[in-house]
Amino acid sequence: MSAAAPARALRSGARTGARVLLVEDEPGLLRALLINLRARQYEVITATGGREALASAASRLPDAVILDLGLPDIDGTEVIVELRRWSTAPIIVLSGRASPGDKIGALDVGADDYVTKPFSMAELLARLRAVLRRDDPAPAGPAVVTVGHCTIDLSAHTVERDGEPVRLTPTEWRILESLARRPGQLVGARQLLTEIWGPGYEPRTNYLRFHMARLRRKLEDDPARPRHLLTEPGMGYRYRP
Repeated sequence: MSAAAPARALRSGARTGARVLLVEDEPGLLRALLINLRARQYEVITATGGREALASAASRLPDAVILDLGLPDIDGTEVIVELRRWSTAPIIVLSGRASPGDKIGALDVGADDYVTKPFSMAELLARLRAVLRRDDPAPAGPAVVTVGHCTIDLSAHTVERDGEPVRLTPTEWRILESLARRPGQLVGARQLLTEIWGPGYEPRTNYLRFHMARLRRKLEDDPARPRHLLTEPGMGYRYRP
């Protein structure tokens, strides 16, 4: 993904009847998911392979993607990488791969959430609602902010250091935007975790530590002594202009 998020490729404001791209090659599970999503008034596009999923996404512009990693043609992580070249649609990975490395890898290349099989249908639907809510417009705030020698344009979704683009993952961008739109304010760790990953992630403070460390390495002049992306121990994080 280029500097933060690319040009928006979603239908604005689509929540009732949101369009979901469902990518799953197991027929029984695909049918169960399709029934449950349609019963809740989602418009569903289905694909059983990665290349079919990419073609469908390009032609139908989904509001969200539910994606299996173990696809018959190309791996699901490759699908995420390709989607993130042009789309900001939230991606929920639905996979039997349960290792921390698989989860971190998928999140790091652009997935928004990760659900492990076997799973609760109610939980998956709750996570879908959460990522669609998070895709609503961000809180009002300054359009352009700085972190050291980096300039962040929150409207254009770009980050530059001395005129050169800085590449952020979708998760890094969401954390940065959430803090930057509240200059000087303390944003609680639980609030950030819910905003970025959704309900149920409040205890996963290690997620924030991991991504904040990466943001500081990319943006702060001295990541070991950050001046702008601050940690308030035991409470949360703050962007200091």
